Amino acid sequence: MNYPEYVEIEGKKYKINTNFKVAIECNKIAMDTSIRDYERALAIIYKLFGEEGLNDFDNHGKLLELGQRYLACDKELNNNNGKPDMDYEQDYGLIWASFLSDYNGLDIDKIDLHWWKFQELINGLSNSELGNCCILNKIRNIRNKKLSEIKDPKEKDMYRKLQKEYALKNDSNTKVATKEQKKSAMAFLEAVGMKGSD
Repeated sequence: MNYPEYVEIEGKKYKINTNFKVAIECNKIAMDTSIRDYERALAIIYKLFGEEGLNDFDNHGKLLELGQRYLACDKELNNNNGKPDMDYEQDYGLIWASFLSDYNGLDIDKIDLHWWKFQELINGLSNSELGNCCILNKIRNIRNKKLSEIKDPKEKDMYRKLQKEYALKNDSNTKVATKEQKKSAMAFLEAVGMKGSD
């Protein structure tokens, strides 16, 4: 598969910083309500497109739109209200260990991995309740376990404790945003003249 390396606006190409760690930083910035909307927009443009994008004032709105599409891996944004089961920062060690075990020692700290490929590798991690399951998906499965469906009181108590132990402390880097984060994101897009754009 060809992963995007550039975006194009009216015939002009802008190089994307495709490293997955940059995308994680952009997601964190986008959800950080302590940063003013316009500053978040500039930070994301700078992270993804460098000085060239930052200095192209006329195209900030379009660059941000294309950047958002890139960060969503060219898919529709997830608008459901499901509960997040992973946080890129909090679970980074689990992600790292899972890549090592599932992908023959692939050390994500030592390679420049494209964001889209990183997402595909996360989606491809082993996840079987009957057999192999990487550590990241074991924790995600614990977080997703519905206590109401467990009949055995001892098992239910065990999962309750595990869910408390492995609870997400900060869901700002997940794909599912809270209502407050969605409202802030809308204000963010409005501030940079993008609300309602295609």
